[in-house]
Amino acid sequence: MDGPTPPAADDGLHIPYEFAELRSNVVSGGVPKDGIPSIDDPQFKDADDAEIPGGDPVFGVVRGGEAKAYPQDVLVHHEIVNDELAGDAVAVTYCPLTGTVQGFERGDVEFGVSGRLLNANLVMYDRSTDSRWPQMLATAIDGPLEGQTLREFRLVWTTWGSWRRAHPDTQLLTSGTDYLRDYDDDPYGSYNPQRGYYASDDYLFEPLAEDDRDAAKSVVLGARTADEAVAFDKSVLLKERVLESEETSTPFVAVADRSLATGFVYANPDGRDVTSTDDGYRVDGEAHEADGLPLDRVLAWDAMWFAWAGYYPDTAYVE
Repeated sequence: MDGPTPPAADDGLHIPYEFAELRSNVVSGGVPKDGIPSIDDPQFKDADDAEIPGGDPVFGVVRGGEAKAYPQDVLVHHEIVNDELAGDAVAVTYCPLTGTVQGFERGDVEFGVSGRLLNANLVMYDRSTDSRWPQMLATAIDGPLEGQTLREFRLVWTTWGSWRRAHPDTQLLTSGTDYLRDYDDDPYGSYNPQRGYYASDDYLFEPLAEDDRDAAKSVVLGARTADEAVAFDKSVLLKERVLESEETSTPFVAVADRSLATGFVYANPDGRDVTSTDDGYRVDGEAHEADGLPLDRVLAWDAMWFAWAGYYPDTAYVE
């Protein structure tokens, strides 16, 4: 194929639909291609120079020893940041309608906002082949790269104050984008305090499937492998600290990191004993941090329940 393509993952991911069915459910989001402009020349400042409230939501990542944070109130107006982390070209992506933040390796390719939605979720396009990539699936469903899965990395949805305490050397994406946007205004409402679209059970776009096991906009910590998907109720996880799946073919365990109001998911095929302590966790009696259990970690991220259940109607659900 002529031209660059993004790096492909070694393995595909569980997708319980045929691509033709998914394509038939893609709809207009009400804006044209690039009508929501990606940030292609991101500007950052050091944490000591940042002037945003500590309670503001940010999406944090550490890669190759480099820490960065992306404010939600900037990304809600752009949805994609074509950036570099520790020398690697990446795309940091956010879909406000599904409450999902995901990172992808992009190689020599930039991603843009197609203006289309699937399951209310951002459909990206790459500017090399114009293939179409629903964010949550991380897989092209249309175009020359149909069936290819992107390499992903984790971003943590937390607050600026929590992220800065954990990573004082972090850099923060600024609102210096050369676009005329009111970055103090979220067109969908506000996460702090929660109101508007985020607090309502109403949809702007119909999901692929509906599931009443949880409220539509409740936040789950979702994970998927090549074979299956599992979702942990995030509020319950933060309260209980350890949750285990019983409906999946491979057992999974989720543990909370309350300092960042997040969690991590691990495969636990041998059923090792995972318990919480005052300052961490024990696996078969040995102490570990939440992000360092001696198990195979599965990439997991926040999502609104309706969006997760729409893409993965066969998902296991743990509360």
